[in-house]
Amino acid sequence: MSEAVFVKETLDGRKVEVIQGWVCLGGVPEVRELVVLDEHPNRQAILKAVPKATHMAGRLPLTMAEASTAQSALRRMHDRFDGSPQAVAERLRQAVWQKVFAEGAE
Repeated sequence: MSEAVFVKETLDGRKVEVIQGWVCLGGVPEVRELVVLDEHPNRQAILKAVPKATHMAGRLPLTMAEASTAQSALRRMHDRFDGSPQAVAERLRQAVWQKVFAEGAE
């Protein structure tokens, strides 16, 4: 089991952390990837509410420093190689879904 990497604390006191390759809010997985705010469909509304946001982790706005911390932790987790059959099957499953969505599936 990997340790949690603290990213920030929300206004209501919940921790945003990276745990086992997931950005988590209060220990509950949110997303596996960050989205650059320039590529987000609601960027104007997000910037109005959180002017210093540069990235989104699901519904969580992150500043550049927070996004850097989260991305680094996500990359470290992704770069670890687990050659077990379960890990290989999971990576293959994720790759297939990424390809399907990249080709326009909804």
